[in-house]
Amino acid sequence: MKKALVILAASLSMSGAFAQSAAPAASATVAATAAAASSADVRAAQHQQRVEERITWLHTQLKITPEQEPQWKTFADVMRSNGQTMGALYKQRMETENTRNALDDMKQYAQIAQAHAEDMQKLVTAFEPLYTSLSPEQKKLADQTFRHGHEHEHGQSGKATKPKHKSKSSPGAAASDAEPASTPAAQ
Repeated sequence: MKKALVILAASLSMSGAFAQSAAPAASATVAATAAAASSADVRAAQHQQRVEERITWLHTQLKITPEQEPQWKTFADVMRSNGQTMGALYKQRMETENTRNALDDMKQYAQIAQAHAEDMQKLVTAFEPLYTSLSPEQKKLADQTFRHGHEHEHGQSGKATKPKHKSKSSPGAAASDAEPASTPAAQ
């Protein structure tokens, strides 16, 4: 809806700009920037929704008990925080898509990869107490889910371990597009 409004507003502003000789290029640039920002906001919101879906799916998949909820909450909060971090980085990336040069592009990839590594370490730290609290059956489920989840996303496993989401990975972007990383929990 926002995108449609931005396009409509851009179209209206551009139609008036065509009457002025110097304004078309400036209006087109402003409209493109506004459309990119709106698109980035929409994608960031969609990413956060996928993170929440992933948290709900993992909670069910791992059969988290009421006694495990404190450890689960810590883990889920780290997932949310990681999702916000990556979402913000990718939003920034989308907003600068038309203005960044090759050096800026490489710097952004490095920033995303560094943030991904840091976020994964936070996730491991939060997951360890949860994993320790799991029953043997739950540990087996976790082992299968985390081992096979990545394979399923890339079509290498016959087992459906989670809903498949489109992922548009960029080289060096740590398998993420404001979408999570390479493990089921990172999503």
